[in-house]
Amino acid sequence: MRHLISPLDFSVGELDKLMDLANDIEATPEKYAHACAGKTLATLFYEPSTRTRLSHEAAMYNLGGNVLGFSSANSSSATKGESVSDTLRMISCYADICAMRHPKEGAATVACKHSGIPVINAGDGGHQHPTQTLADLLTIRSLKGHLDNMTIGLCGDLKFGRTVHSLIHALVRYPGIRFVLISPEELKLPGYIRSDVLDKKNIPYEEVERLEDALPKLDLLYMTRVQKERFFNEEDYVRMKDFYILDAAKMKLAPEDMYVLHPLPRVNEISVEVDDDPRAAYFKQAQYGVYIRMALILTLLEIEV
Repeated sequence: MRHLISPLDFSVGELDKLMDLANDIEATPEKYAHACAGKTLATLFYEPSTRTRLSHEAAMYNLGGNVLGFSSANSSSATKGESVSDTLRMISCYADICAMRHPKEGAATVACKHSGIPVINAGDGGHQHPTQTLADLLTIRSLKGHLDNMTIGLCGDLKFGRTVHSLIHALVRYPGIRFVLISPEELKLPGYIRSDVLDKKNIPYEEVERLEDALPKLDLLYMTRVQKERFFNEEDYVRMKDFYILDAAKMKLAPEDMYVLHPLPRVNEISVEVDDDPRAAYFKQAQYGVYIRMALILTLLEIEV
């Protein structure tokens, strides 16, 4: 039995196969419409989510399967003190696979140790968000045609942004990747990721504070929101939330073939006027998220079509 806890749980070759399957699902969805008939996905969301929860559910429904679960800790027995390990033992009696989001880092690792079914980590605190990373990789490969030899700008909350942390871990396995880390001092990428991932693997990167300085040199810009739920006090959040706003004027500084990605939800870090720019790919990214999660469910359940 296999789980997805980190994007590194799949080799580069396995990721290629997964993305090839997702592309085939996109091209011929009818072929997969009943692939998971009789199978059930449990969605255990201890933390609020729109895209991640609904895209997992859409993926399972598109495969002809069933879905059960809860959308917040308040609507589960966690309010009674039930442990994650006990919940997983119980859910293993009801479902064939589960997707779990939890505010505590490492919760998904605990879950898979006690689960009788495959576990998909749908986000654990500020740590990892591997299915978003899979969606990001599929989006980049589908739009750019490759995942190597690119300069990628990561902008916004690099300190708490689990999507950024997961994406860095995944992309450093491809040759010729360079990063431009765009953030204020207070939201810089954690030192352990710089030293243990970037420095250790000799990945070239630079840290800048101004988005305008980075845009002309990028092949891809990955925007993130400043996450209110990760701040310990309101004052710090208010001070940081409008630090970066990508608008049409700034987009004029970017190359014609530079795509903009965002894991969503956005607040105001990307102006709505950018939505009409052909380089804005964040809603395509959400659609690719369904295809890759369909491919992941099939892979973890070992279902071949």
